[in-house]
Amino acid sequence: MSVLVVGSGGREHALAWALAQEDRTTTPFCAPGNPGIASVATCIPCSPLDFDTLAGEATRRGIALTIVGPEAPLAAGFVDAFAVRGLRAFGPTRDAAAIESSKIFMKSLCRRYEIPTAEARTFDDVVPALEYVRRAGRPLVIKADGLAAGKGVVMARSADEAAAAVEEMMTGRRFGDAGARVVVEEWLEGREVSVFGLSDGVHVVPLLPARDYKRLLDGDRGPNTGSMGGYAPADSWACGASQSAPATMSSKPEPAVDDAMLGRITDEILEPAIWAMAQEGRPYRGVLFAGLMLTAAGPRVLEFNARFGDPEAQLLMPLLASGLRDAAEAALAGRVDRWAPRWRPGYTLCVTLCASGYPERPRSGMPIDGIEAAQALPGVLVFHAGTAMRDGRLVVSGGRVLNVVAMGQTLEDARDRAYRAAALINFEGKTLRRDIGSDEIVPHDVAHDVREVTQA
Repeated sequence: MSVLVVGSGGREHALAWALAQEDRTTTPFCAPGNPGIASVATCIPCSPLDFDTLAGEATRRGIALTIVGPEAPLAAGFVDAFAVRGLRAFGPTRDAAAIESSKIFMKSLCRRYEIPTAEARTFDDVVPALEYVRRAGRPLVIKADGLAAGKGVVMARSADEAAAAVEEMMTGRRFGDAGARVVVEEWLEGREVSVFGLSDGVHVVPLLPARDYKRLLDGDRGPNTGSMGGYAPADSWACGASQSAPATMSSKPEPAVDDAMLGRITDEILEPAIWAMAQEGRPYRGVLFAGLMLTAAGPRVLEFNARFGDPEAQLLMPLLASGLRDAAEAALAGRVDRWAPRWRPGYTLCVTLCASGYPERPRSGMPIDGIEAAQALPGVLVFHAGTAMRDGRLVVSGGRVLNVVAMGQTLEDARDRAYRAAALINFEGKTLRRDIGSDEIVPHDVAHDVREVTQA
């Protein structure tokens, strides 16, 4: 069965790669794709927002299933447009995708249906927004209401920082119309984790939890980015917080998301969200991404996304043994309750290689070398995120350039492989974080203490 993946980044490379691994007899399609995706799929040079042309290509090529990667086509009604033409697309409708495309809608939904989230105020006028953040006298999180490619969040430690963020979004239109309205949210302390649920509109099944590192610099410093890397599953002894200081070392490690916590997240967040969307007349079919903070009072929703995360897809696809196509078919057929994911043992860790100047003004055009050597290392995959071919050379064409993903039986093993592979890839201005997963590795003395406590 022919499958089309829509998108051109590292997430879409991972999805196309997974489909190619599942069925070696049929090459998937990707629109528009990138040079890395071209090694595993047939690329169709078409914008993800050109629904008419894509529907025509799907019909002409006999494509039976389309998997939409990015949020923008979903928010614009990709699934609706395909359905009108009798074509099947995996992902939420435009109305259901509002759970990501409007943070104000998301906060209102959580409030109405008592889904635990951070306390927040919403504003569509800059004057009361500025008055509020200046009076608050505490750290706040400022979020653009609309889609901002993962960059529309500012964690402000002071009133001045909060006011500057509000001004940039609402008056300076840093994110265009996406920042015309803002959400001002309380600053939560805890451990941050990404949890995904596959849903058919009624049922939901959780996938493996993952951790994403958003800040540009080591130690969770610097501006928010689309992502600098991550690892899965997020079940190691401590999960550092992106909205607070990194977790301190403990002599008694505990899982970030063990089976009990995953069950609680499913019961308190994923299932209520799917039920709420159905009650709103917006049944949600596809992958629901819950960005969560694990606080002392329990899990709290930071955001909902209407698709696989990036780089979480790059982390989950190598571990998913039961197949991406089967997951999509279960959601479309309304039988998620009869679908159970199977996972390969071990961990994956992703190091994102970025262009200099990222995230504000990334440079492009620099030649890239060393990918073949990196991929030759055992357990290493390199997914292309922002690359292009020019005059026969692979060059940088986006802020996030490559996702170097490694698999290992332990998180430490995966981390070591990923960084060894990343060191083999070179381009001018290569930027990366050096601490992905490092705060999750248990030192030998702590591990020894844990074994003693467990054995006792």
